[in-house]
Amino acid sequence: MIDLVKLDEHRELFGFFAGQLVYPDKETFGLIRESGEDVLPPAIMTPVTRYREQMLALSMEEIEELYVDTFDFEKSSTLYMTYSKYEDSKDRGQLLTSLKAVYEMFGLEMEDRELPDFLPLMLEFLYAADWLNHPHGETGMLTVITILEDGTFQLMKSLESKGNPYYELVKALRETFKLCLSQEVKIHESV
Repeated sequence: MIDLVKLDEHRELFGFFAGQLVYPDKETFGLIRESGEDVLPPAIMTPVTRYREQMLALSMEEIEELYVDTFDFEKSSTLYMTYSKYEDSKDRGQLLTSLKAVYEMFGLEMEDRELPDFLPLMLEFLYAADWLNHPHGETGMLTVITILEDGTFQLMKSLESKGNPYYELVKALRETFKLCLSQEVKIHESV
């Protein structure tokens, strides 16, 4: 179960991840240079540092080419979180409709040019939407995080098998999700 307070504490990280997973530009490249290791939790710092080192070794043109080759030409590493599991099935359509309804419930109006399961859009939603004190916050975030968890697992495995620098970024994102889990305390009564 997701702890909404912990999820809220990591909003800035979701914004950072969203910025790194859109088509790269000079501003994105600047964010790579500026991301401060001192503000990142330890489980996230190591993969983000590796990602940053690998990306800074590339030219802007090489980064753009890597992005296109990775996310636009490889079905196994798509940024559409429901595609690898459902492709173009009816089940995927239902999930996309549910996800769009969650966004609208929290005030996000979807543009027709992007599907609701696009990873940078989902992360931007976590960063910007006002879901913390919403009466349906827990249910809505469960839908979003479940889709993200499933989709990023497939994405991470694909990127890892190719030795792709984006693997480290997705790994750090998944570590961020782990930090947002509720810790259930079990109380044992003495008899």
